[in-house]
Amino acid sequence: MMEKKDIRAFSKDQLRDFFVANGDKAFRGNQVYEWLWSKGAHSFDDMTNISKETRTMLETHFVINHIKVDQMQRSDDGTVKNAVRLHDGLVVESVLIPTDTRTTACVSSQVGCSLDCNFCATAQLKRMRNLEPGEIYDQVVAIDRESRLYYNRPLSNIVFMGMGEPLMNYNNVIKAIDRITSDEGLGMSPKRITVSTSGIPKMIKKMADDEVKFKLAVSLHSAIDEVRANIMPFSKNFPLKELREALTYWYQKTKSKVTYEYVVWRGINDTKEAVDALVKFCKYVPCKVNLIEYNPIDDGMFQQASEAAIAMYIKELSKIDVVAKVRRSRGKDIDAACGQLANKS
Repeated sequence: MMEKKDIRAFSKDQLRDFFVANGDKAFRGNQVYEWLWSKGAHSFDDMTNISKETRTMLETHFVINHIKVDQMQRSDDGTVKNAVRLHDGLVVESVLIPTDTRTTACVSSQVGCSLDCNFCATAQLKRMRNLEPGEIYDQVVAIDRESRLYYNRPLSNIVFMGMGEPLMNYNNVIKAIDRITSDEGLGMSPKRITVSTSGIPKMIKKMADDEVKFKLAVSLHSAIDEVRANIMPFSKNFPLKELREALTYWYQKTKSKVTYEYVVWRGINDTKEAVDALVKFCKYVPCKVNLIEYNPIDDGMFQQASEAAIAMYIKELSKIDVVAKVRRSRGKDIDAACGQLANKS
């Protein structure tokens, strides 16, 4: 029996060619493409302006491997967490984060994670596979629908800060973003999209060379190599000097400010020495800093730092005109906050 291919792996031109090869007109490919991406069709039967005969033919050759929101939890603060089941039964999580003025989708790029950050629940799951472009796209579509349903407005921003390291699934993430930003997809501005990485220098340079238009965030957490390696063991392979060079290259090419994601923990990076190291690191490339409230993941090793330590960071960074904002975590009561996505469901 012929194994059916996921039709969403085909470009519009390939679909046009398929129809011509099967004795139909090329424009059929345009119609199907629009159903798949603009209209988010989950089955061929949804494609109502295409004949029954053609839909049956598509059914014979292809599948649409769409996601299914298996379970949805709503937090007291309005955050929504989706447990998303993939066509092969694996599950990832994505989150809708509302504020008064915007709705942000936090999406996953891998099932599990390739990396080993000690403070993150997702990193304790082994990486099972990369997500396909359509599976990333579907998470955004699902959250856009929820935003319209619960908040009466479309999705305004997307952050790749869910499960997985986006730069370890680079090609599929880029394809998904191309679809999200295309007029034939969701038509979102790339300036409203942020890809967050744990800092893989070679891939940051590749993004710069590819002239991407979205924003870059880096999970930094320490500007001292030994401390960072204790928090994020994989970073031994990517010393800060290499990361700094890659970020300098990124800024020269894109002129786009970098955001540093930075959690302050008691007894780990809450010292004056840690603050001074970050201040020095921030001088290399125009940047801003998000100081993120820590969400314990039951292991006791990492504890939220004192307000005084956070204030020290803000004060010292302001001296060099770097804006530092404290990001209070959302959705903690449903394990939807930063670092908590672990498929507990």
